[in-house]
Amino acid sequence: MGPTLRPRSMFAIAMAAAALCGPAAAQLIPQAPSLPPVGGVIDQVGRTGQMAVDQLQPTLGEVRQSAGALAHARVERLEALVRANRDRLEMTELGPAVRGEVIAVDPDAASIAAAEGAGFTRLSEERIEGLDLREVTLGVPRGWSLDRALSRLRRLAPAGQFTANHLHGQSGAVAAAVTGSAALAEARAPGSSAVGVIDGGVAIHPALRGGIQQRGFAAGAPRPSAHGTAVASLIAGQGPVRGAAPGAALVVADIYGSDPAGGNALALARALGWMALQRVPVVAVSLVGPSNLLVARAIAEAQARGVRVVAAVGNDGPAAPPAFPASYPGVIAVTGVDGRGRVLAEAGRAAHLDYAAPGADMAAASPSGGLAPVRGTSFAVPFVAGRLAAHARSAQPLAALDAEASERGRRGVGRGVICGDCRTLYRR
Repeated sequence: MGPTLRPRSMFAIAMAAAALCGPAAAQLIPQAPSLPPVGGVIDQVGRTGQMAVDQLQPTLGEVRQSAGALAHARVERLEALVRANRDRLEMTELGPAVRGEVIAVDPDAASIAAAEGAGFTRLSEERIEGLDLREVTLGVPRGWSLDRALSRLRRLAPAGQFTANHLHGQSGAVAAAVTGSAALAEARAPGSSAVGVIDGGVAIHPALRGGIQQRGFAAGAPRPSAHGTAVASLIAGQGPVRGAAPGAALVVADIYGSDPAGGNALALARALGWMALQRVPVVAVSLVGPSNLLVARAIAEAQARGVRVVAAVGNDGPAAPPAFPASYPGVIAVTGVDGRGRVLAEAGRAAHLDYAAPGADMAAASPSGGLAPVRGTSFAVPFVAGRLAAHARSAQPLAALDAEASERGRRGVGRGVICGDCRTLYRR
């Protein structure tokens, strides 16, 4: 029987939910007359392989719920996710994580010896390919929660770096269910200056004509996903969907697949290492989770190798805690604006804000081969990533991106709005 949530933990989990389920509003959503400028679109948990289910069709009533109701609903869905996957997941004070495992980041021999002396077992260790980063996965003593295990390790080895293997949320509700006929985009050499995507897998679609290379970092990956396909089309789409860099080659890391523990910190770190090996100049990460030592180190290592990471601020409103990975140093944090140029009311925040881009009142590619309406800061990220990649060979890519930004100096959009005219309108 898995642990139950204690009242003292509920506030911490509610706050973490804002980070972990931030992409809950970063979804493909059914067409609606005009979405009200309050709250965020709610996702549903209970699926396998993602933090939300592709088949969900959120209602306008859900969009209109108060921020408090949304926070409560997020806690309930996080609990539901853990209950549905008790053999794989456990709730921590920062949100769901892989059950029974803690990660030691670049540990010394003394720290590991102290942990083993206290009953921890060494499950695996690796030097993450592409990064100068070593991790050791430790099994938690039987009957211990992850929070208790981490507290104990920090007392045993105060100089060590230990973390849970936290999950990072990726929402992808789509108006029409992803059918079994959806096929993974075929592998084609992406060529030079490809844009990286860490998300779900990308399906074949008429708008995606450039080279696409995909690799899985979770059970059942790579496999087509609604969220990953939409993000890819907003980077490289041409024809039915206008991307920020039409026809650009893509390198896609699927960290979800069909794995209930998909989106975990270790999968994300491995994906970042692969991106560094592929020498992609820019990586789009439309995911949100809690601060995690392993992910923070992996991002810093990737940045040191020339990879620029673009991430979403999440969709839990300005009162939400800072979102990660958008809040890590050097990560380009992106918010979304609607068709009238208004910052999305549900947009979250990061420790810093760099740019805004279209995030609502538009369409993106669907695994069905057609288009679906989308909303959320997840879908602003690919516009910024695509345009930044287009300037990758310039002497100062960020300066070049700044030069094309509109509404510079306007409050709430960082250094300006990127690709403001890239929106593809949705028509039934």
